[in-house]
Order: sequence, then C-alpha cells, then structure tokens
Amino acid sequence: MPDTTSERAAAVKAALRTQSIELPSWAFGNSGTRFKVFAQPGVPRTPEEKIEDAAQVHRYTGIAPSVALHIPWDEVDDYAALAAHAASAGVRIGTINANVFQDDDYRLGSVTNPDPRVRRKAVDHLLECVDVMDATGSRDLKLWFADGTNYPGQDDIAARQDRLADALDEVYARLAPHQRMVLEYKLFEPAFYTTDVPDWGTAYAHCLRLGERAKVVVDTGHHAPGTNIEFIVAFLLRAGKLGAFDFNSRFYADDDLMAGAADPFQLFRIMHEVVRGGAFPEGPGPDGSPGAGVCFMLDQCHNIEPKIPGQIRSVLNVQEATAKALLVDAAALAKAQAAGDVLGANSVLMDAYNTDVRPLLAELRAEDGLDPDPMAAYARSGYGERIAAERVGGAQAGWGA
Repeated sequence: MPDTTSERAAAVKAALRTQSIELPSWAFGNSGTRFKVFAQPGVPRTPEEKIEDAAQVHRYTGIAPSVALHIPWDEVDDYAALAAHAASAGVRIGTINANVFQDDDYRLGSVTNPDPRVRRKAVDHLLECVDVMDATGSRDLKLWFADGTNYPGQDDIAARQDRLADALDEVYARLAPHQRMVLEYKLFEPAFYTTDVPDWGTAYAHCLRLGERAKVVVDTGHHAPGTNIEFIVAFLLRAGKLGAFDFNSRFYADDDLMAGAADPFQLFRIMHEVVRGGAFPEGPGPDGSPGAGVCFMLDQCHNIEPKIPGQIRSVLNVQEATAKALLVDAAALAKAQAAGDVLGANSVLMDAYNTDVRPLLAELRAEDGLDPDPMAAYARSGYGERIAAERVGGAQAGWGA
C-alpha cells in the first residue's frame, strides 16, 4: 500500500474502478413475505423492462454492468435478442440461474427426487439453462436446490447425494470450456430435516470432485447464526473454489434484505478477506495463483422499499465496504500479527473500518463523470415516476414470475 494519503487514495480509486457488481433481475419485481406480496407502481412486466431498470442502477453507480437472469422467470423466445436489448441499454446478461423448485413435480425434490422421471425433467431444465448461456454469452450457471427431506426415514440420505452427483456430472459435462458451474448452498428451508446441499463443505466437496470450472457460491444469508462467513470466504479463496457471492443482509435467516443493512461490519470483514485473498482487484492471489474470477452479485428482495433505489443503495453499501477493505494497511497488519500484537492488529482493521469513505467515493464518481450522489441523482431523474405512469396494464413481474 502506498505511504502517503494521496497515494493511498489514488490506489484505492484505481482498484474501485475495476469493481463490478451484478444485479438480480428478480429484485425489480414484486416480492413480499410468506403472507403477502406487495405490489408497487411501475414494476416491470417483462424481462426487457427488468433489464431497463437494472440499467438505471448502472447509470448512476457506474459499477453494475450485468444482470443475472432466472429461468423460467425471465423466459423469452429469443435470448440472443434479449442480450442485444441489454447491450442497447448499456448492460449485459450475467449469471443464468436455474429454477427447479417451483413445480409440483418437485415436491419431494428435483435432481435428488426418488422418481427418475422427475430427476430427468430437472436435469433437462439445467441443460436448457446452458443453452441460454450459449445464446446470451453468459459465463456462469448458478445452481441452488431446494431438495431435502422433512422427516426421518423419508428418503435415503446417501442415495440422494448419489443422485445429486449424477446430475451435476451431466450438467458439468455440457458446459463449454469458458463456462462455469457455481453451486449454492442453504442451511435449511424449505427442507427442515435434511437439506441436500446445506453448507459450504457439501458444496465444496461436490465442486472439488467435478473439476476446475465448478465453484462455490456464498450467500451471506444462508448460514446459522454466529457463523464466521469471512472464514468460509478465506478458505474457499485459498482453495481456488470461491466462484460467486450472493450479497444480502439477514437478521434471522434468509431475509434477503439490502446488503450491508444489518451488519455492515460483517460485509467489511468479508471484503477484507476478498482483497487479502487476491480476488479484488482481480489478480494473482497471495500465493501467486491466478485471479479468482469471483462474481459479486446481489440477491435481494425489496418488499417495502422502492426497487431501483434499493438496488442503488445496496451497490453503494458494497462499494463502501470494499473501499474500507482497500484502506487496510496490509503491512502494518502483518507486522502486528507476526508480533502477536492482538490489539494492534485489531486496531489496523478498525482504523480502516471507521474511515468515512463517502467523500472519496463522491470524488471518484465526479472524476468519472458520474453524479457524486447516485441516490439523489436517480430521484431527480424522474424515471420512477415515468415508469409508474407508463407501465399500466399487463402482468407485473413478481417472485416466481
């Protein structure tokens, strides 16, 4: 890290200019709790309108150039045309997310279902998603399985792992050399007795067996209370197996609130490990290994707050946490750690975390031709009012549509 304050600020800005945060198309649709989905005016009715809203986030933040799709929520007849539409809006199609959890056939699971017909149907959908990747130029196929059991004895736990492995093998073999499979895990819900991919260790074991282009997704809301997520991040980076993040905040479980809203210090600690592990800015890791190629994505639902401002605020929260992580004096930290200086080492981290990086980020945006205050700039644009007036009629997109 450079010695002078001005040199350090310049280095942080240079790194931040490489940052890219992917947006989820589903964040722009209606969502809610188990009890009620809350409709908002101006919500997109088509995948094209979702992309147009995502492009607004990139327009004002400058660091959200890609949009993840969820199939079949974002199903269209011509995916190449959808990719062209995204390009015309100033963004691109990112990760393709499969959906094998919203069909009556999947009541007892998808790829681990005891019925071979259902397993075949699920795998065929995953292969269809690879076709979508081919058409859109996407690199990553993200897999999350709601599969599991609710009662002891309901199914053979080990046999379900065999079925999962078989499905992953077939899909992995279908990927092109430049494409990756990223496997997500979740502690519980909707399966409450066993979940077939419940934790990072299970996902890691399957990815390790599959090969280099299989990586683990860390969703920050998918852990037991008190779990040290930054340890998981450090471990997976060290092993070369961290493929992607789903950033969000939680108070209790998988709440999918805005990233950095519940525990901004945790987000900072995670980003510190990302920076320390060489995954941002992407480059050689501390052991000289190639860059990690981590996809930093939001995975959120905006139930009571407006969709586009909620995404802008979330992007800014991740950017602020990253800026603070970049300010950590790595040399001073290593020196304190080597000396066993517990308080000194902690102080190095806290000094960076307690730095107000907002002036630096405002300066960065001004230098790059953006408004220093993205939230205010969007509010002044009138875009929210315009889409509320224009998007009348048709079916609003929502969770599951």
